[in-house]
Amino acid sequence: SGEMAKLPPLLDNEAFRAYATYATIVLLKMMLMSLVTAYFRITRKAFANPEDTASFGKAENAKKYLRTDPDVERVRRGHLNDLENIVPFLGIGLLYALSGPELSTALLHFRIFAGARTLHTFAYLIPLPQPSRGLSWAVGYSVTISMAYKVLKTALYL
Repeated sequence: SGEMAKLPPLLDNEAFRAYATYATIVLLKMMLMSLVTAYFRITRKAFANPEDTASFGKAENAKKYLRTDPDVERVRRGHLNDLENIVPFLGIGLLYALSGPELSTALLHFRIFAGARTLHTFAYLIPLPQPSRGLSWAVGYSVTISMAYKVLKTALYL
């Protein structure tokens, strides 16, 4: 009758709730990488900023702690890889969840992505032999591309 249709509350959308669940899981995993980085910096006494070395003495004594460490750098690279992959997942996954996918398909996408990113982190930190890290990255990346394709195919005007 000319009135705008009322949108159901967002939380009634099961695909959105699934997205919110798995987005929270991968964000918490990414946040954990900050703590792991801090742990490695402290235990390896390898800091990037002079003020971080203050508790180890003054001047020249503290300068020896301004250094890079291979373990710290490995964790940092894993964290950076999370940023490069989880941030696109958040945006594309949201659009995908709102595009009306079947719940089972959405859950499959979200679960595979979360599992791939978790495996990628373990492959980076342990480290597991290649191609485990590369394959886990490729699986997660492919999931994001698959969701983007679905969004472009069904929800946008091209």
